[in-house]
Amino acid sequence: MKILRNTYDWVLSWAKTPYGVPALGILAFMEASFFPIPPDVLLMALALSLPLKSYRFALVASLGSVAGGALGYIIGWGMWDIVGPYFYQYVPGVTPSGFEKVRVLFDQYDFWVIFAAGFTPIPYKIFTIAAGVFNTNFFVFMLASLVGRSLRFYLVAAMFYYFGEQAKGLIEKYFNLLSLLLLILLIGVMVLFKYLS
Repeated sequence: MKILRNTYDWVLSWAKTPYGVPALGILAFMEASFFPIPPDVLLMALALSLPLKSYRFALVASLGSVAGGALGYIIGWGMWDIVGPYFYQYVPGVTPSGFEKVRVLFDQYDFWVIFAAGFTPIPYKIFTIAAGVFNTNFFVFMLASLVGRSLRFYLVAAMFYYFGEQAKGLIEKYFNLLSLLLLILLIGVMVLFKYLS
């Protein structure tokens, strides 16, 4: 845990340098395929320091994350035989049987699974790699990633743009809950749509 905390602090330190925005894009790219710290940490620090540029920061995070998601897809699609054993060994809580359940979800709800992983606190990188492993339609994957990640980062940006310092407490306290509630609402809409069709 100390390594993770040190990494977290290192990510935050970039907000105090002139390289904070490029670091945000790179962090978002890496987190979408292999890095453990989400870009929201640096996005919030930058948005807190310059609230009027929050949307610009959200754009950088969104584009970096979607590009990193494409890398995750390529890793799963072309390198799974090599990375698969390490994936199960080093990603906490992921087992071959659990991964098989994810495949079933992808078969039924590919867009919504990727969207949910992109928007909620679910580890997005697991699903970018899984999308490649399961040979999900790349256009659907990219569209769902763009929508999910953009909504997530622009929501954070909007809170800082309108509420400034107060937004930090609101996000830290309620973001996971709000994103999970939205996910439940989306699942409800999907079930209703499937029932009516």
